[in-house]
Formats: sequence, C-alpha cells, structure tokens
Amino acid sequence: MHNPIFDNVILNTDSYKSSHYLQYPEGAQFVSSYIESRGGDYQDIVFFGLQMFIKSYLLTPITAAMIDEAEQILIPHGVPFNRVGWEYILKTHNGFLPIRIEAIPEGMVTEPSQIMAQIVNTDTRCFWLTSYLETMLLRACWYGTTVATRSYNCKKVIAQYLRETADNLSGLDFKLHDFGARGVSSQESAAISGLAHLVNFKGTDTLAAVLAAKRYYNEANMPAFSIPAAEHSTITSWGRDLEKEAYRNMLTQFLAKDKLVAVVSDSYNLWNALEMWGTEFKSTIENSQGTLVIRPDSGEPVEIVLKTMQKLDALFGCSLNAKGYKILPSYIRVIQGDGVNINSIGDILHTLKEAGYSADNLAFGMGAGLLQKLDRDTLKFAMKASAVQINGEWRDVYKDPITDHGKQSKRGRLALIRNGAGRLETIAQGSIGTHTNLLRPVFHNGKLLVDDTFSQIRERAII
Repeated sequence: MHNPIFDNVILNTDSYKSSHYLQYPEGAQFVSSYIESRGGDYQDIVFFGLQMFIKSYLLTPITAAMIDEAEQILIPHGVPFNRVGWEYILKTHNGFLPIRIEAIPEGMVTEPSQIMAQIVNTDTRCFWLTSYLETMLLRACWYGTTVATRSYNCKKVIAQYLRETADNLSGLDFKLHDFGARGVSSQESAAISGLAHLVNFKGTDTLAAVLAAKRYYNEANMPAFSIPAAEHSTITSWGRDLEKEAYRNMLTQFLAKDKLVAVVSDSYNLWNALEMWGTEFKSTIENSQGTLVIRPDSGEPVEIVLKTMQKLDALFGCSLNAKGYKILPSYIRVIQGDGVNINSIGDILHTLKEAGYSADNLAFGMGAGLLQKLDRDTLKFAMKASAVQINGEWRDVYKDPITDHGKQSKRGRLALIRNGAGRLETIAQGSIGTHTNLLRPVFHNGKLLVDDTFSQIRERAII
C-alpha cells in the first residue's frame, strides 16, 4: 500500500509530537483518546478505512534501524527524540506498538458527535504513545470515512428518485461510477478513496480500489466492475471527418449480446452525434442485444442531460414504466460524467422527473468531486485525549475554548450505545449498564482482532 521510503512508523507523525513525551504530568500511566466527526456536510456518516490502515502499518514491528533513522532525522530537525521509549518498545514488546484500538464496525452508518474509535496505550511506560499516533490514526479514519459518506449520501439521492420514478432499485449499485483515480494525490489515495466509494456502489475505473478490496478486506469475489469506454483521444484520433467511423468502430469492437459500451459523444457536436446514433447506427444498436451508453461530456449538466434525453426519446422512442415515467429502450442509456456532485445529481434527476423521465435512464460518473474535493474539515474530524490515568487514578480531560465552544471535546473513557429511543449516544464507559457497547476491540499490541470482509462492510451500509 505504501512506499518503502515511508515504512518507518516512528516518522509517520507530526514533528512536534516527538517532544510530547516530556510534556505529560509526572505519574502519567495511560492516555485514552477518541475520534469523532464534530459535524460538517452530512448527517449520515459511514465509517470506513481503519482495517486497511492497521494491516498496512501496524502489523509490522519497529526495528533498531528504524529507531536509528528516526533519531538521525528528528534531532537535526530540531525536536527531542524519545530513544529510550522506542527502545523499550523494541525490547519489551518485540517492536509491536503497545496500544489498544476499539472502533465501531466499518460500514456502520453513524452520526456527527458520536465516538467512532478509542485508543489507549497498554503499557504504563508508553503513556506518550497514544497521542503520538494521532496523525496517522486520524488520517486513517477521516479520509476513507469522508469519501464513503459522500458516496453514501449521493446514493440516498439517487435511490430517492428511483423510488419515485422507476419500477425498482435493481440498477442502483451502478448508478454512480468512480472516475476519480487521476484526480487524487497518489496511488494510495486512489486505493483508500476508491474502495470507500465501493462500500456503496459497484462501478469503478479506479483499479487500485479493486486491489485494495482483495488485499485488505478479504474479498474473494470481484468487488466492482467497469465496461469498455471511449475517451476523446480515441474518437478525435480518427479526425473530424471520420467521426462516424470512430463510432462505427466502437460498435463493431464492443457492442454485443449482454455487453455494454460507453461512447463519449461531444468531441465536436453532441447533437449531430446523437443524430448519427439514432439514424446511421439505429438498427445496429437495436439489434445488438447489448447496451450503448452515450456520454455527453460538456455544457451545463442539467440542461445538457435533459436535452440529450429528449433527443434520444425522439430518435429511439420511450415506453412508460409502471409509475408512468418514460424509459428509453434497454439498448440505449446515458451517463453524465461532467460537473457531477451531490447537488447536481439532485438537480438533474429532479429536472428529468419534472419532464416525465425515469431516473433509470441515467447513470453518473464522478471524479475528483468524489475522491479528492474534501478534507478533514468536511466532517470536522478530530482526535482528542479524554482521559488520563495518573498514579493509578483515572482523570477526565477535555478542551473547551471560550472562543469556539463547537470545539469542546468529550470527557472520560467512552462507549457508544443505542439508547432506549434507538438513537446513538456516546456515554461514559462506566455508565453502560445493560447496553451493548458498539465499539469493539480491533487491535491489541500488534494483533488484528477483527478481520472483516468487504461484503460484510457493504451489508452494513445498505440504503
């Protein structure tokens, strides 16, 4: 998953963290911290990504060479280095980090301001370790969770319009296709975010996500699918005068019984291209027993999708489904891949509905808007210390800035339950009573305790 140059987990932190072992009160033994979303863009939040991180970074012990390298970097860098502490971990714990992580199940739909994960050191001499790991642990949770959450909320919008205008939800899993691999910062980012999207859908061109599902989530079956598709280079390389031949080649090469092919059709004049599909190639498409997916790829999305649908209706005709909405023949569909976000998805589907067209006619492709145009503040993620044990006594700790009470943190050792009303509630661990703690141990002293399959995670996020 990660580049070998970054294999040293001791250096997978913020620089200033290296000085914190000198900053805790005398007698400190344990530090317990938690991770939450403090709010943000979405109320339904899908937790995802921790298992991938644990397998990738926490199951490999530190070594003497890593300690040496860290010291050679951090001391000249200007911060203290806890060589004694790291050598203690190497000697006493064989290099495995003495921490315990509890977390809600991946794929679970949760809410803002509820605990997602809790981390505590398991060796009193490593009280400094919990917060040292904040950088990597918070990153492990916020990115995958934010993408899975955005994807999930897009799915809710699409499902709403399918329920209103389609006969069923059978096509929902393929209504939002991931185009985002080229728009993220790295191959690792593509794997994490692409797989987060696949918690909710089964269409992707981010191949790294398929590999990650198999490598980190025990997925034996193929978790996602793609189809042959044209891009502008494969159409325009024929030249404008031979545009028709470029389209003919796509049909000859790929359109067959039970097969789908997508063809971008706006390289020159979308309306002329649609006319070609509906005249020159109409019989070929009708008799193929496959499906041509036409992609208009420029212009104002709401307007272009509606006009495209109306043009195809005029060329190929529509029937009415059981709910009275127009549906194109099964051999012709549309995918919109430009200007797509959760707001434009809703606007496009609303406009189609008002014009009498079923959402079943259309799929969406989404790129950087799905995987990259977000950050830690999209869901206001934070990891904060909430309890410290000093000389055998647990003490609640918290922050409550007078200038921003929205950043007030939780206190104590925590648990997550469903209360009597069935709502999620973060409570003190000692108050759990007969309730079930939804946090479950997932990592302890170098060992992975939960090893979910990707299919299990998907089941938890079903709309």
